[in-house]
Amino acid sequence: MTTSPQITHVSWGRMEVEGLEPGKDFKLYPGGGRAWDWSETGTGHQPGIQPADVQELLDHGCTVIVLSRGMELRLQTMPETLRLLEEAGVEVHVEETTAAVRLYKELARSTAVGGLFHSTC
Repeated sequence: MTTSPQITHVSWGRMEVEGLEPGKDFKLYPGGGRAWDWSETGTGHQPGIQPADVQELLDHGCTVIVLSRGMELRLQTMPETLRLLEEAGVEVHVEETTAAVRLYKELARSTAVGGLFHSTC
């Protein structure tokens, strides 16, 4: 099984992930990850994480996906996004960022987990 990269640090506005340059927001999946650039899909705190944001995680074979809501829970998730993941048979967890990181790190040891992480509000 291809493992998902470990998150080694998270604080306001900064995350460190093994094998990647430090950054603010990340898309992580089995075998790798990259910076999560909201402007690619026009994502904002409202209406939040869009189906296009998670499609890349599905394409990388994630069976479990962790979505972070930000440190202050300002990032929403569109109902259409949750519906897409449900229809794909993917287990989804939506958590505050530090809780999302803890859960992701635990799951990454044994599961094809992916995640979207937002390290500010």
